[in-house]
Amino acid sequence: MLTNPVVLSIIIMVVLCLLKLNVIISLLIAALAGGLLAGMPISDTMDVLVGGMGRKAETALSYILLGSLAFGIQKTGVTKILVNKILAWSKGKGVILVMVVAVASCFSQNLIPVHIAFIPILIPPLLLAMNKLKIDRRAMAVALTFGLKAPYVALPVGFGLIFHNIIRDQMNANGMQITTDMIWRVMWVPGIAMVLGLLVAVFYAYRKPREYETVELAESEVAASTENTGKGTRLNKEQIGALVGAVAALVIQLQFGSLPLGAVAGLIIMLLAGAFKWKENSVLINSGIGMMGFIAFVMLVAGGYGAVIRATGGIEPLVEGMQGLMGGGKLIAASVMILIGLFITMGIGTSFGTIPVIAAIYVPLATALGFSPAATILLIGTAAALGDAGSPASDSTLGPTAGLNADGQHDHIWDTCVPTFIYFNIPIAIFGIIGATLF
Repeated sequence: MLTNPVVLSIIIMVVLCLLKLNVIISLLIAALAGGLLAGMPISDTMDVLVGGMGRKAETALSYILLGSLAFGIQKTGVTKILVNKILAWSKGKGVILVMVVAVASCFSQNLIPVHIAFIPILIPPLLLAMNKLKIDRRAMAVALTFGLKAPYVALPVGFGLIFHNIIRDQMNANGMQITTDMIWRVMWVPGIAMVLGLLVAVFYAYRKPREYETVELAESEVAASTENTGKGTRLNKEQIGALVGAVAALVIQLQFGSLPLGAVAGLIIMLLAGAFKWKENSVLINSGIGMMGFIAFVMLVAGGYGAVIRATGGIEPLVEGMQGLMGGGKLIAASVMILIGLFITMGIGTSFGTIPVIAAIYVPLATALGFSPAATILLIGTAAALGDAGSPASDSTLGPTAGLNADGQHDHIWDTCVPTFIYFNIPIAIFGIIGATLF
């Protein structure tokens, strides 16, 4: 196992990230190391890396355009009204504000399925209030990741229905026939684990006040520019245009299944409605790049890194090499399977994209070991879910960092990835292992 290129590559990536080497550089070095350890020529490794980046091109473009859309919306001051409402609901208490954001972010997965699109719109304008309340941003990162992940893991609604249907289709394709309604009946287990992790993080681990400097955000983050606009509750023409553009972006995204198309349509509507002037269009795009450019490039490189991980051919030997450890009963077998899933998903960095890889391995293995269909669902769902929390290459960690680091005071690895790994991945793994032995 310790000589497996997948394992070694992921260890290299994690260690470099923990040493605060830039995530993009860490991914590139880990990809090259994985390719070399697998005996791939450097030129072939780079070809696979660059080719794999293309798979994330739409996602990267989406983030840039969403950043531009967020800038346009914030510029009108309409977010100030929303922020004031949220602050009123929190009654000046930091813990309540964190929990309100956690609940609100849950809606991004089912009620209004925009995933991380709300973060650059909502979070930067909240930073000044968070500083005054001395909120530990690690608690807010945990709350945001909870909202981005728990609903689709446990509930068959919005992105959750897509996630559950992928599990169903992949299990059926690999010889274990199940239906969608069977999935939520067991996936509440990792959902409960995430709720407990959220409560421990917010009410215990990160409840102490934490000081942050009051940094005047650059124009591209726009938090400061909203201070003098939108003070009343009545919307002006520009704010109405911004809201119409945002709604149009959502509708078109849902209608055509294209987030970039929705964002472009939203920007055009905002321009026609006067939310911003024609001469400001270049500033708008440049601001979108400034706000979301880092996350876009990380997702591009992460797509290439995932492709290299698959191309090393190390996943199958990893599973085969650990099968000998599974003869000690279902508890040990479930633990080993979850551990395998953790390595695979931490490298690929996506729950949805990991399911086909895991299902092809887990279904025949679980059948041979005597696991029930319900237990197999839980093993696959749990292993896949581990890819979003804690992974440096996941949009569920990159998204919160993009918002919370708008003033340069939030570290992606130590303030987002490590806390979400501790308070989500660890309890999810424990609950998944125990649940698989009981179902």
